[in-house]
Amino acid sequence: MNRRPTLLAALTLTAAAALTLSACGSDDSPSSDKDTIAGADTGGKPSVSPRPSETAAGDRPEIAFPSDAKNVFEGGKTGDATKDAVLADSALSINAVDEAIFEGSTGTKALGYYNTEKALSSSITYVQGYIDDNDTWTGVTRYFSRKVTLSGDSQAYVRYCSDESKSYIKNKKTGKVDKSAATADSYVLYNAKLAKNSAGVWQTTDIVSNRGDKACQP
Repeated sequence: MNRRPTLLAALTLTAAAALTLSACGSDDSPSSDKDTIAGADTGGKPSVSPRPSETAAGDRPEIAFPSDAKNVFEGGKTGDATKDAVLADSALSINAVDEAIFEGSTGTKALGYYNTEKALSSSITYVQGYIDDNDTWTGVTRYFSRKVTLSGDSQAYVRYCSDESKSYIKNKKTGKVDKSAATADSYVLYNAKLAKNSAGVWQTTDIVSNRGDKACQP
């Protein structure tokens, strides 16, 4: 089952091409085929979460998940302190989006703390899609093959895969869980761009994805 009926975020064609080229500095070459964000055509303009540009790193918001849902991140230690910090904040960016889904709100503190610019606006649209459908998710999503490419002191790219074969859409009203069998589309390739803000937080600024990419298949 694909936990996410739509993908996390999308860029304009020009920006997507630039992101893909920049990410090519990693060991693997990302696919040129990119999915567009899910929910991008939904109506309404939910309010944007606050941004942490002037927030001290010590004030990082806590992120809480329900007991029946979990994200597992593999390969968080590279031996390079900067790359490890990028991977840690990249994971928190993902968790922040999921927390917003669980809370049923696009105004959670963490959503705008770890995501900004196009990634934030796309994430808000994505979360709003869950809210409009009265859905959440349950199970375990695994993130693997995470690789970092640094670009100067304050910019980085992260390429990673997700395995959604053991996470499922759950309707909040009925409690019904869609446990359809996993397919190739249960695996997604992501290329994310991150920037380090004045508080030392590596915020996700852009992200593109390709559901069913061969690079992420088991």
